[in-house]
Formats: sequence, C-alpha cells, structure tokens
Amino acid sequence: MAAPAAAAPRAKASESPVPPEAMSTVGGELLGRPGVQVQTGDAPQLPDEITGLSWVVADATTGEVLAAKNAHWRLPPASTLKMLFADTVLPKFPRTTKHTVSPEELADMGEGSSLVGIKEHLDYRVEDLWRGVFLRSGNDAVHVLAHMNGGISATVREMQAEADTLQAGDTHVVSPDGYDEPGQVSSAYDLTLFARQGLRNADFRSYCATKTAKFPGDTDAKTHQRETFEIENTDRLLTGSWGMTPYPGLIGVKNGFTTNAGNTFTGAAVRGGHTLIVTVMHPQPVHTNQVYIETGQLLDWGFSALGKVTPVGTLVGPRSDQSSDATPAASQTGRQARPGAGAGAGTAAVETDSTGGMSTGWVAAGIGAVVAVGGLGLARSRARAKRRAAWGEAANSAASGTAPPAGSTAVGGRRRRRRR
Repeated sequence: MAAPAAAAPRAKASESPVPPEAMSTVGGELLGRPGVQVQTGDAPQLPDEITGLSWVVADATTGEVLAAKNAHWRLPPASTLKMLFADTVLPKFPRTTKHTVSPEELADMGEGSSLVGIKEHLDYRVEDLWRGVFLRSGNDAVHVLAHMNGGISATVREMQAEADTLQAGDTHVVSPDGYDEPGQVSSAYDLTLFARQGLRNADFRSYCATKTAKFPGDTDAKTHQRETFEIENTDRLLTGSWGMTPYPGLIGVKNGFTTNAGNTFTGAAVRGGHTLIVTVMHPQPVHTNQVYIETGQLLDWGFSALGKVTPVGTLVGPRSDQSSDATPAASQTGRQARPGAGAGAGTAAVETDSTGGMSTGWVAAGIGAVVAVGGLGLARSRARAKRRAAWGEAANSAASGTAPPAGSTAVGGRRRRRRR
C-alpha cells in the first residue's frame, strides 16, 4: 500500500509550481525526471501551448510512452480516480443485477458532490449505476456501488490494492469518488495505467463511449410506472458540448474537476490500428475547455509521431502478469521496464436506453496486442491468454456489427472544493 502523501497545493495564478527533483522511475528512468521528456527524431515538435503541470502521451497498443512531462508528479486526481474505482468494482456485479438503495448509502457523501440523481428506496440496475458514474460522475452512484461492495472503507482498501497490482505507486486512495481529501493523490502515469486497464474490459469500454442515456427517475403516482430522464456525458471532447468539436475516434475515458485539483482528464482515441491515451493534469485556466484543448493537441501530436519518435518509457503491466523470473519493474531496477501486454480499444460513441437493458447504439472495437516470446512463466501466459480472449471477443463484435453492452464516461466536482 502506497504511503500517504500530501497533495500538492493548488498554486495561485502568479505562482509556478515546481515538480519534485526525484520522482518514481516506474516505466523508465526518463519518466522520473522533471520537465518535458521527448526524443522527437523525425517526429513533429510538441505543441507550444501545453500548460498542464503533468501529462503523458502513450500508445496503449504497444505500451510505449511517446512523450511526457512530470509523469510521476503526485497531484490531486479529482474524479479521474473513478477509473481506478471502476477497475476495482466493475467486474464484480452482473450489469442486470437490481439493487434497492437505502438511505444509509446516500448519507456519507461530501458536501457539494456531483450527483446523477439516485433516490432512496428505489431499485436500480447495476448498469444504471455505472452510467451514473461514467456519464455524470455521480458520487451518489459511486457510494451505492461501494456499499454493495462491502462499504466505503473496504472499497478504498481494495482500490489501493488494485493500484499496487497495477504498479501505480504514485496513487494514494482516500475516497472512492475522487472527492478532495488530504493525502489523496495520483499521477498522469498512474491514471494512464488505470485507463489502459479499464479499456481491456468490454463494459468499461462501452460505458466510457456513451454520449447520452436514459436514467431511471421517480415512480409516477398515478400510473405507477417508472419515469426516466436523459443524462449526457460531461466529457466535452466526446460530446462536443460547451463549444468543443468532438475529437475523431475518441472513446472516453474520464474527466474531473475540483477546486483543489483543477481540471484533470484522461482521453483515449483510435486511429490506424492504434489506441493512444493522453492524460493531462492541472492545466492553466486559460480557457474553460483548456484541459480538452490540450488533450486534443497532444492526441494530434501523438498520432503524427507514431513510428517516428523514440519512446521515453513504457506503461508497465500488472504484477499479476509477471512470473517470479519476469523482468523486474523499473522502480526496482532503475531501468526501463518491459511493456505490459498492449491493449488498444476503440469504441464509437453510443446512445443507450438504460431502462431496457439493451444498447440502442453500436460499438466498434479496435485491438492491439504485444505478444512477448521466451522465458514466460505459466501465470503470465495464462494472464495474457485471458486478455487475448477478451480482445478477441471485442474484435468479433466489431467485425459482426454487434455491440458490447452500452455505457458512458464522466467528470467530478463539488462546491467548497467544487467538483463538476
């Protein structure tokens, strides 16, 4: 379990926060250095307008980190931490399972939490709750799912254990929803690991690609029928809201905002058989869409740099993928770690009616995998085989035109330490 860490204070506009001189070297020595790390070669130059304190551009298909800035700087993550929550809890409950919400499950949320509008004493399917998490970043949905999982404290412990399994050593979990809490931190590198892990799950991919969905509301007193209302994804790069143009090939993943964290965002897009993941943390508030603008610019650069840039590191694989004789992680050796099995997933944005349990849209999956050869233990081979089977199923869905179950993506926020 990662040791508690004090969150970096949110600097005033006139201040220039300084990253630590020594940071983690998980994924490669260059990723532990402060400042921009890039080896362009024949690739185009990076955009000049990137103001994020920390960012990562990575190829999820190969695991290569194409460029980064302060990749392991431990900063408040806001609701992007919900990706780790989903990695931890989403596989546990069938999406059609129904749950009756108790008052206790909605009683312990932070002041000003973002909400999807869950009502006590009403039934919700698990897939409805996940749409509330991904589309509206609903802390009420997170807390209901966390209580289903054994409670807030138990879920936080499991999330921390999952972060350790994913070798996300910069992350310290205090709340499951990303609500500002003392010591709750993550990094652009870790958030990219969480996104890559999540995209290996068909439900995660589907939820984070959904633009709009119908969400269960109150029961009509006269007809006794359950009403619904529409919810829209708060990921502006996906939906094109607030004056943004939807990014071509974008498949999610998660955004966040609190007063302490500022804006944070991890986005993934598919092009030419590759899935790129970009994480941007704490850009300057030059524009209301600044985090999305910078993510789009870095995605543009990343796709243009593929095959031309020398990677500055790798996205490490989960510890469960490694046998005892596998290559040690970079944090232990100081050397660049071997990339984990690649996972690129592309899903077209979908619209869904959550009350019918069926997607009304379609989802296409794009796949990438790195197959390692020689010297692999049985445990690693089995783990890789499971991932290949999962990605094979997604590929078959894309080829046949059938859709994995539909879902969403989201953002977080609050008032006092406001989240939206």
